[in-house]
Amino acid sequence: MTRNRMARTAAAVALALAAVLGAGGWAAGGERPVTGPPPGTAAWVADTAPGVPLPDPATATPAEVAAFFAALPPADREDLAVRHPLVVGNLDGAPVDLRHRANARAVAEERERALARAADPALPARDRAAARERAERYRTLLDDASPDGPRRFLAFDPRGRGQVAEVFGDLATARRTAVVVPGSDIDLRTFDRAGDPYGTPVGMARALYGATGGGTAVVAWAGYTTPVGVGPDAAAETLAGAGAERLARLLDGLAVSTRPDAPATVFCHSYGSVVCGLARPTPRQSSGVVVLGSPGLGVGSAGGLDPGVPLWATARNGSDWIGNVPNVRLFGLGHGADPTDPAFGARPLPSTGSHGHTGYFAPGTASLAAFADVALGR
Repeated sequence: MTRNRMARTAAAVALALAAVLGAGGWAAGGERPVTGPPPGTAAWVADTAPGVPLPDPATATPAEVAAFFAALPPADREDLAVRHPLVVGNLDGAPVDLRHRANARAVAEERERALARAADPALPARDRAAARERAERYRTLLDDASPDGPRRFLAFDPRGRGQVAEVFGDLATARRTAVVVPGSDIDLRTFDRAGDPYGTPVGMARALYGATGGGTAVVAWAGYTTPVGVGPDAAAETLAGAGAERLARLLDGLAVSTRPDAPATVFCHSYGSVVCGLARPTPRQSSGVVVLGSPGLGVGSAGGLDPGVPLWATARNGSDWIGNVPNVRLFGLGHGADPTDPAFGARPLPSTGSHGHTGYFAPGTASLAAFADVALGR
């Protein structure tokens, strides 16, 4: 292939990908992923009050974190959660209930900071308006309780566009767990939007939890920086690679915090399937991976993933625009082969009754029923 032809091919691929990857209009790209340890880590590491060194969030494994908290008196655990809520709330391997309480405190404290900024006359009007919007968002996270009680957050990070993970069910007692990994345009603001509910991680997780009859605890995980709209970020794997590291750590944390004999089943929607593919979960981390509305997994076939973790690919419904995405990987653009192609090697799941790119978790669909069966280990 000549250099000119290669350039023309790359341009055509870029245009095709940009035309279909996303649903929010053209975006210039360049989202900076939130990575590294949670806010407040420096103060946490420097804290000597417990009388023992605290595990460094940047280097300690979830298993080491779990062992640290297991040896700590309950009163000391609570004290750490009060003094360092953003660290404890995001510390994979820490006790689940402690993380819930820490994150509730962290959200409340961030709301107070946002309200203070909103009332600060020294700030530009635009910044005060943004602070008011954030404060209101935090209020809904705190106040929108369900019949089961207050919302339970497994993670909360206010940096950037904001990240959050919510739990449906009880991770500490559930026999099985599942994690929902969303695609583009998901952040703190769109995590549980009322419009298009089954296109949000909360809507997906709530539907799956209900379809399993409460037999599986489900984590709605918006724990990575997603692409915004249509643009280079959605066509590339930079954000997915950063998200894959965070997903792998989450799964490690769940493996030591829940039942090690039944690691989480991971459901990966749209660009989230690229995150899952690059994370390459191991049998210790996951009982299986399900992809839906997928543009590819960043690998050429199921053989590029861990053979000990079953992979299911949901049939694409006829109105899902993701079917227009070219299944290529060229010059850093595209996400590879179509996982619904039988040659890819994934186990097929039906999608009868689903509509559009975000309809696979809708009640009454064959896809949701199949998801429940997989989550329940059937």
